[in-house]
Amino acid sequence: MKTIRLLYPDHVSGGLETYYFGANLMAHILPQNENQKLVTVGIKPPGGGEMAVTDGIYGKEEVLGGIQDAMRKIAAENPDRIITIGGNCMVSQAPFDYLHGKYENTGIIWIDAHPDVSLPKDGYPNAHAMVLSSLLGHGDPALSGLMKNPKFKPEEILYVGLQELHDYQQKFLDHMGVNYKVQTESFISAKEIRAFAGQFAHILVHFDIDVLDERFFHSTYFANPELVGDGAGGGKMRMDMLSQVFQCIQDCSDIVGFTIAEYLPFDEYRLHRALSKIKLFTE
Repeated sequence: MKTIRLLYPDHVSGGLETYYFGANLMAHILPQNENQKLVTVGIKPPGGGEMAVTDGIYGKEEVLGGIQDAMRKIAAENPDRIITIGGNCMVSQAPFDYLHGKYENTGIIWIDAHPDVSLPKDGYPNAHAMVLSSLLGHGDPALSGLMKNPKFKPEEILYVGLQELHDYQQKFLDHMGVNYKVQTESFISAKEIRAFAGQFAHILVHFDIDVLDERFFHSTYFANPELVGDGAGGGKMRMDMLSQVFQCIQDCSDIVGFTIAEYLPFDEYRLHRALSKIKLFTE
């Protein structure tokens, strides 16, 4: 079995430079494994300038270019399993589409405080909130149109950690027939995870760092009081619960794809920028 690590530091889809820094730092945080080749998607480093919103998507050309480069590099490697190191949530589209082509009987466990089913018409232009609607084949045509394999079905999605929804998100999920549970008061149980995973030969895991409670884990979007996003709140999960979810999924399924997204180490990035101003380090 060939496993690659796909370093995909997309910052454009989230509209925040720290995503680029966070993805590169996460590549060093993961347990080292010399048997897993590191493949890097060609994302230009942040330049500090603003990008245009085109057809309701911020930096649309750059977002599509990143997905296309990821698709090319995955196809060239032809892996059996992919660990995707983001970047923001959009990084799951290319690897999940590829793995769905390799393994037909595949479900997605989406560990996230948010549903990621927005559309450009909903008024939030950052494409990281649109990735799952795209994977379901009902997102923006420019995004969904890049997919090479069958779209995922509503019954192939399980949300873990989902918090309160915007009206347009609830409308989309209800219209699509996705079986979801808002988990503000209590999380999905291990029994429910096992029951879902048991329907599939293979599982893809999308882990968004913002499912974690920002009071206890600070490298998440909602730990930064300067940011407001689309008005949604952060997650409620603590690290011990997350570890239990990971163990449960591992024990009851064959994980062939695993994405880590939305890691935002703000303090470390501020320190990096401060040190970057010292000529001794840069000359």
